[in-house]
Amino acid sequence: MKRLAVLLPLLLAACAAQPPRAAAPAEPEPPKTPALTYAETNLNATLWAQGTVEHDMSYRGIYAQATRQIAVALKQKDWDALPKNERKKPARGLKPAVIVDVDETVLDNSPYQARLIRDGKEFDEFSWDQWCREQRALPTPGALEFAKAAALKGVTVFYLTNRAQHLNEATLANLRSAGFPVADKENVFLGLGTVVEGCEANGSDKGCRRELIGRRYRVLAMVGDQLGDFIDVDNNTVAARAEATRPYEGWFGERWFMLPNPTYGSWDGAVLGNQRSADAPTKHQIRRDALRTD
Repeated sequence: MKRLAVLLPLLLAACAAQPPRAAAPAEPEPPKTPALTYAETNLNATLWAQGTVEHDMSYRGIYAQATRQIAVALKQKDWDALPKNERKKPARGLKPAVIVDVDETVLDNSPYQARLIRDGKEFDEFSWDQWCREQRALPTPGALEFAKAAALKGVTVFYLTNRAQHLNEATLANLRSAGFPVADKENVFLGLGTVVEGCEANGSDKGCRRELIGRRYRVLAMVGDQLGDFIDVDNNTVAARAEATRPYEGWFGERWFMLPNPTYGSWDGAVLGNQRSADAPTKHQIRRDALRTD
């Protein structure tokens, strides 16, 4: 017992001298990908659109093919480029026309995109209105040659745009100053808000305005940079857009001429699940999640 009494204080002192056991290290959190600003997201796309050979030759090649197809279409009296549900009367016997979108189709607004990048801003109606009123947008490569070639063949060129109505005069002035043919005796400029009797438009859809043109004209070709320039899609999802084009796959490059536009468009809204008002980190993550890696 005497030995135990001597050893017990020594054991207690030894235990007290032991350092506390360290906790197991926590699993490191995966690094977070920083959300890109609108300017950073659009930088490469805008640089590509501003005068790279790849951009310019893509546009020129598509417009050259569209010009060749006008000659083919004129010889075939039943030829028509309107979506089938928008053709309300037979095309045979009607005057010929072509339909072109305006922004990034016949007019180049890449300087506006560049300003947003320079200033670290996103698209807004005020700055867009200011740009449109400057009337400084130049023709996209090949667009002027296409429009003039159509007009020389007696084909009416219709400009179908979703610019707001209060920009109609500024846009027409820009088109004229750039050299585009604008018929005097026909309303060839159909902006957003154009009233079409007997047809109710869904938001900014262009179907009613295309139908209006088709009441008096047979359409030889349509040129645009968005799917909505050719056909209305009720539900702007990736799957619905693909489904809507299937009946018309053979028309692209023959009657419909799609120009590349990686800077903006309804395609991005579809990828985002139409959550355009979401904050930057949310939109950035949605876009990343949509990438295919195999």
